[in-house]
Amino acid sequence: MSKLTHIDETGRARLVDVSEKPVTAREAVAEGFVRMAPETLRLALSGEGKKGDVRAAAEIAGIMAAKKTSELIPMCHPLAISKAEVRVEPAQGGLAVTARVKTTGQTGVEMEALTAVSVACLTLYDMLKAAEKGMVIEAVRLTSKTGGKSGDWRA
Repeated sequence: MSKLTHIDETGRARLVDVSEKPVTAREAVAEGFVRMAPETLRLALSGEGKKGDVRAAAEIAGIMAAKKTSELIPMCHPLAISKAEVRVEPAQGGLAVTARVKTTGQTGVEMEALTAVSVACLTLYDMLKAAEKGMVIEAVRLTSKTGGKSGDWRA
């Protein structure tokens, strides 16, 4: 009926059986961007916001989110993450967010990397919304993945 792995032959949702898949090293990298006014970016970089160090809070929130992905997205397997790194860096027009997640297992970490970036971007918005409500979270995407049956992929 469908080529989607999370849908069975009758159209019902299921958690994919990965028990027969080999254990391999896997890594995924995702990115996103929070567009903001120059004054808001200066505030974020100054560390003088009312809520504290905006970048550090977003990086920690992203790491926490990667670890909780299976609790947020119904068909994601719980994974033993061996590395989760989130970086928030100044860029033209706002803050760029990058997440790198690694595991050794039977399924990949693409969703964990995307969740980390998304939550880090949301945290930036939350911490800076008093200064600017018109910020835009954009361009959240997977940029690369390695390992597993489908092999390596780059955007």
